[in-house]
Amino acid sequence: MYFYQPSQGHGLPHDPLNAIVGPRPIGWIASQDTAGRDNLAPYSFFNCFNYHPPIIGFASTGWKDSVRNIMETGEFVWNLTTRELASAMNETSASLPHGEDEFFAAGLTKAESRLVKAPRVAQSPVNFECRLSQSIQLMTAQGEAIETWLILGEVVGIHIAETLLEEGVYQTAKAQPVLRAGGPTAYYAISESHRFDLVRPDARAKR
Repeated sequence: MYFYQPSQGHGLPHDPLNAIVGPRPIGWIASQDTAGRDNLAPYSFFNCFNYHPPIIGFASTGWKDSVRNIMETGEFVWNLTTRELASAMNETSASLPHGEDEFFAAGLTKAESRLVKAPRVAQSPVNFECRLSQSIQLMTAQGEAIETWLILGEVVGIHIAETLLEEGVYQTAKAQPVLRAGGPTAYYAISESHRFDLVRPDARAKR
């Protein structure tokens, strides 16, 4: 077994942490500042954390425009990244000056949200309109604050392309989501051929 202590370095060509915890869904976050300027950025540390109410979250290393905007307005939109949109998503990771529009730079179209001011990515087949529920600056085990913020948002509105619903059931693979993996360039897609089903023990007992 290869062993290392993160505080002393991993001794490998690339940090394996985000390759092990993966592939991870991408937090493609749209936000708007108080002046009405839009921002769009991808975050690889992202996931869903609660059903009722639905709560999603992403972590930002550094106080970036997305965090600043969300803290100012209390709102944001998550947009599903698909294989077709992967290149555009990657373009929105560019470090543009504050106030420059990543939607425009990546050739994306804005769609008006229903409940929040931040726009949606019109080309994305799924969008979550969110309101900020918590902002947490992460700390080490010794209680020292680090320059990373966890943003948690309650999903108050969900948009789903009807083509992804079959008999009312959302088809994950049909959406062709893109997932971040390890290394500087690795991403993965999923397909129906990779699906398998398991019945939980409690569910089996009720049969």
